[in-house]
Amino acid sequence: MKFDFGYFIKVFPQLLAYIPSTLLMAIVAMIIATILGAIIVTLQFSKVKIIKGFANLYISIFRGIPTLVQLFIVYYGLPQLFPILKGLPALFIAIVGLGIKQSSYLAEIFRAAINSVDHGQVEAGLSLNIKYTQLFTHIILPQATVNALPATGNTFVSLLKETSLAFTLGITELFAQGKMLAGGSFKYFETYAAVGITYWLLIVIYTRLQHLLENYLTRPYRRESHVTDKRSEPVRAVGTEASAETH
Repeated sequence: MKFDFGYFIKVFPQLLAYIPSTLLMAIVAMIIATILGAIIVTLQFSKVKIIKGFANLYISIFRGIPTLVQLFIVYYGLPQLFPILKGLPALFIAIVGLGIKQSSYLAEIFRAAINSVDHGQVEAGLSLNIKYTQLFTHIILPQATVNALPATGNTFVSLLKETSLAFTLGITELFAQGKMLAGGSFKYFETYAAVGITYWLLIVIYTRLQHLLENYLTRPYRRESHVTDKRSEPVRAVGTEASAETH
């Protein structure tokens, strides 16, 4: 069996038409996941044990259930318990299901990012009678955002790939289109290789955009570090000269 390079190239235009639907699912699900993740991490920092326990249980459940099983529970199971959910579009179910799943991971990422900020900065601000809300907004949140960005980006990459599971609910997206093309032509290797490369190129483009965003957000910290280094150089020079005169 020979690799049909001509068919392999021909498949790409047919796949590209379904990239917008795949990106739509991933982006909207990521927005939902970010909002829910922020809410859950807020509950995690609560001093009320019940609220904190609920947040931890939420994270444990949705991190523990496989994504496909979770989509089936939401799409096929919940309408049996709540008839009002019958008739909801499969696309809506897929987006919400993926968003809820990833929110459990983002909550842990956000918690770790907040805890990574030096607490001494907060104590210094409180000693100057600055409100905690102001300290969180202007001190903790910017640094936590920078710290959380790499792991958050990895979560979006995983989410982009998990949109391929939406075909199990009857949604035609990038992977589903590839599956239909492979079934119609019986050229499975060529088709799925094209699908894989398409996903890979999407992730390469996103990774590049993420690096640009990281460089932009960390620029103030790099500038501050550069200034600090410049200021410290004359001090070391003076200290060296003084030592030389003493000898």
